[in-house]
Formats: sequence, C-alpha cells, structure tokens
Amino acid sequence: MSNDIEDDSFTMPLGRWSVFYYGVGHMLNDITAACWFTYLLLFLTDIGLSPRNAATVMLSGQIADGFATIFAGELIDRFGHFKIWHGAGSILVAVSFSSVFGGCLPCKILATCSSTVETISYSTFAAIFNVGWAATQVSHMSMVNCITLNSTSRVVLASCRNAFTMVANLSLYGIALIVFDVSSAETHDDIENQYRWIAYVSIFIGCCFVGVFHLGTKEPRSKIGVQGDCHARISWAYWFQKVLYYQVALVYVLTRLVLNVSQAYLAFYVINDLRMAQSAKALIPAIIYICSFIVSVVLQGIAWNGQRLKAYYSAGGILWMFCGAAIFLLTRSLSSFIYAISIFIGIANALMTVTAVSMQSVLIGQDLNGCAFVCGSLSFLDKVSCGLALFILQSFQSKLSFI
Repeated sequence: MSNDIEDDSFTMPLGRWSVFYYGVGHMLNDITAACWFTYLLLFLTDIGLSPRNAATVMLSGQIADGFATIFAGELIDRFGHFKIWHGAGSILVAVSFSSVFGGCLPCKILATCSSTVETISYSTFAAIFNVGWAATQVSHMSMVNCITLNSTSRVVLASCRNAFTMVANLSLYGIALIVFDVSSAETHDDIENQYRWIAYVSIFIGCCFVGVFHLGTKEPRSKIGVQGDCHARISWAYWFQKVLYYQVALVYVLTRLVLNVSQAYLAFYVINDLRMAQSAKALIPAIIYICSFIVSVVLQGIAWNGQRLKAYYSAGGILWMFCGAAIFLLTRSLSSFIYAISIFIGIANALMTVTAVSMQSVLIGQDLNGCAFVCGSLSFLDKVSCGLALFILQSFQSKLSFI
C-alpha cells in the first residue's frame, strides 16, 4: 500500500519550489562554461602565452570533459547518488576554475616564468575543471527522470534549467561589462586582475545557487519503470548499427563547432580586428544570447516533425553563412554594424541548437534505456572536436604571427 502511495506521488506534478530548486542547480556550470569559451583563449594570449600553448590548455580541458562525460554517466547509472556526484563536481569546478584564471601557482612556487610550466599548470587545472564540470552536468541532467515520472513536470524542469542558463550567461557578461568598463588593462598584472575578478565573482554567484539546489532538492530514488519492471539495457553496438546515429552525430557536432568556435573567437575579433572598446567583449555576446533565448522560447510553441526540423536547421545554417560573410567583409569604419550582425547570429544559433538537440530525441525514440549513451557519446564527440578545432586554429594563428 505504501509503495502505491509513493508511486502516485511520484507521478503527481511538481510544485513551483521543487522546480526552482532543481533549475538553479546548473548555474555554476553555466556561468563558468560561458567564461571558458568566451574569454579563456583571450586571457591566456593576453598574459603572454602563445596561441598554440593557449590552444593546448583549451584542448586538454575539452578532451578531459569528453572522456569524463562518458565515465560519469556510466558510474552514475551503476551507483546512483546524484547529489554526491553533483556536489563533488561543483567543488572541483569552483577550485580549479579559480586556479585557471587566478594565475600560475607553480610559477610562483618555483619562481619561474617558463611558458612550459605555465602551459602545464593551466592545462592541469583546465582538465580538473572539465572533469568536475562533466560530473555536475551528467548528474544534474540524469536527475530529471528520477525526480518525477510526470511528463509535464519533466518539461518544466528542463525549461527552468534553460531559463537559468540564460541568467547565468547574462550574469557573466554583466560582470565582465562592469569589470572591463571600470578597470584599465595596461599591464599583464592588470589583465590578470580583470579576469580574476570576473572568475571569482562568477564562482561566488554559481556556488550560492549550488547551495540553494542542495538545500532544496532531495536525493531522488533511482527507479526502473513505473511499476518497478526492469528493462534490459541497450548495447552500445545497437546504436553503431543505425545510420541515423551517424547523421545526428554529424549535425550535432557541426552545430556545437559553429557555436563554440565562434564564441571563443568573437572577443578576439571585436578587440583585435575591429578595435572596439573593451566593454564590447561583453556587450556583443550578451546581445547574441538574448536574441537566441527569445527565439528559443518562440520555437517551443511550434508543432515539430522531421521535415520541419530539417527546414529550420537549414534556415539557421544559411543565416549563419550570411552572418559569416558579413563579418568577413566588415571593416573597422563600419564596426558598429557588428551589433546588428550579432542579432542574426543569435537567431541562427537558436535555430540550429534547438533543432539539433531535438534530432537526438528522434534518434532515441522509444529506446529510453540507451538515451544516456546517446547523449554521452554525442557530448564526447562535441568536446573533442571543438578542442581539436580550436587547437588547429590557434596553431595556424601562431604560425601567422611569425610571418
């Protein structure tokens, strides 16, 4: 009788506070990820690292994230304890991220300014940061299905999380806008202080929300089926035999490449090529994200099918190509037009992201017992490919600097 009552409560809609407590649980990850892709390469090159060494730091983090995502998903599936994984990952994120933007600690201990020591130090903390990030991400995402069986509440939980992702990104760009506007950056120490303040304030805000999440969210009980029935886990080989898996993987990876690489190099372009004010490094990404969020909300009201997914994804890709051409042709005298271009970039990002993620659901279909592997493997491909792309581009930039 007690089990029936518990199952009934498990299928009831969640209250607003339960949704809120869950939704804020990814704020630390979101705000640090925005800082990672937007400012890491710029920070490392500004303090004296070569473009190739800066790319090595980024690559080490991306590869660590890719492998950690797969292993974290497998271990969480086996042993549970979502909040322990989330808390441990958050601690790693906070400590290591403050070290990534907090200066080279081994350099101070060894009293050396060797670029090799700097690269190894930043790469180590970047890898630790991404391992913690992966543990927090996987535990928070997989927790949804164990918090409730109510399909509407699951959508509400995901929507709340996405809303706070926007809050996290805009918080970062707000912090950066203030820091870049009120402080000067004439020396390497000034630059380090700027990014250190951005990182520390971001970590503080994220940790506050992590605390709210852990205080307000109960450890969910792992369930297998609504009535306790057990379904056999799907072999990884099952997915590798499906052509659709490779098609969706290609679409998803290309989408993440466009978003992450453009985000990483936008600050370089605004400052080095267009010679705009330091505050533009924060204002332009904020415009992109606001526009992307608005379009994402509008897209939620559309009845989707396979053909519509393809059409909207193609529209986003074509729009991005026009934006890329406009950026390529833009001159310093017309630099103000980057604000208008950023609006269309935000629209294109939303069209591509929403449809690419939705294609994962089409691939998974009714094979719910294999959804963790699908999400984890696609995330692995995303992280590694982005890391390699940034490494190659930075290496190319390093060669150009000697010409």
